[in-house]
Amino acid sequence: MTSDLTVIKAGTGVLTKSADGTLDRAALVHLVSAIAGLFDAGQRCLFVSSGAVGSGVSAFGLVEYPKDTATRQACAAVGQARLMQTYSSLFANFEITVAQVLLTTADLGTPERAGYVSTTLGRLLSEPRILPIINENDSVAVEELKFGDNDMLSVRVAKLAGARRIILLTSVDGLLDPTTHELITEVKDIDQVFRHVREDKGRFSMGGMASKLAAVKFAVDAGIETHIAHGRHPDRLAGIVAGKGISTKFHAVGAI
Repeated sequence: MTSDLTVIKAGTGVLTKSADGTLDRAALVHLVSAIAGLFDAGQRCLFVSSGAVGSGVSAFGLVEYPKDTATRQACAAVGQARLMQTYSSLFANFEITVAQVLLTTADLGTPERAGYVSTTLGRLLSEPRILPIINENDSVAVEELKFGDNDMLSVRVAKLAGARRIILLTSVDGLLDPTTHELITEVKDIDQVFRHVREDKGRFSMGGMASKLAAVKFAVDAGIETHIAHGRHPDRLAGIVAGKGISTKFHAVGAI
């Protein structure tokens, strides 16, 4: 689709307040501004955004992520509307139009259906000021139709779209060494880092580091450079794209 496409994925913990799971508007403002900066620099982007369920919980008077499927899907239905309304308003300040794309695994499950998604994304990306925002269709997806989390969704979409890189935004600077707690800035062989995994799931978050590394392996095996970076510091995005930002960089298989 484009030779230098970046897929940016923001998790629920990046987009919502830890206290009550509602949308953190200040965090969204900073993230939107950073993505708009990439647009202005000529960078094409796809944005995979979590947060639908988390942004909908307050409408149901909940204080944590719902356990039952019906409530979770109902929260997603309310929250997705809230999420896109917020993104549309914020990106409009930068003259960027957002496009909503909701997917389940069935949409990528056959070459024919995946081709439809690819064609749609390609057409959206051909427009210089349109940002496709992708999320799992949580309001209808049941277990057998789910990607598992948006980390895996983002890397599968990145492969479909022929992306050059993926940036997974989370609540830490990247992969931390469990002994020294220092940032591991570069990983050339992902199989060697699974021993560093620690589960660290918040109340409003689905994926821990284990799921992220599984998604990263899928991406790098597909030839896509992948980063794990801090979502509360979106100003680092430009540096990461330029090859010098703060993150853990996972080299694509076969890369020099």
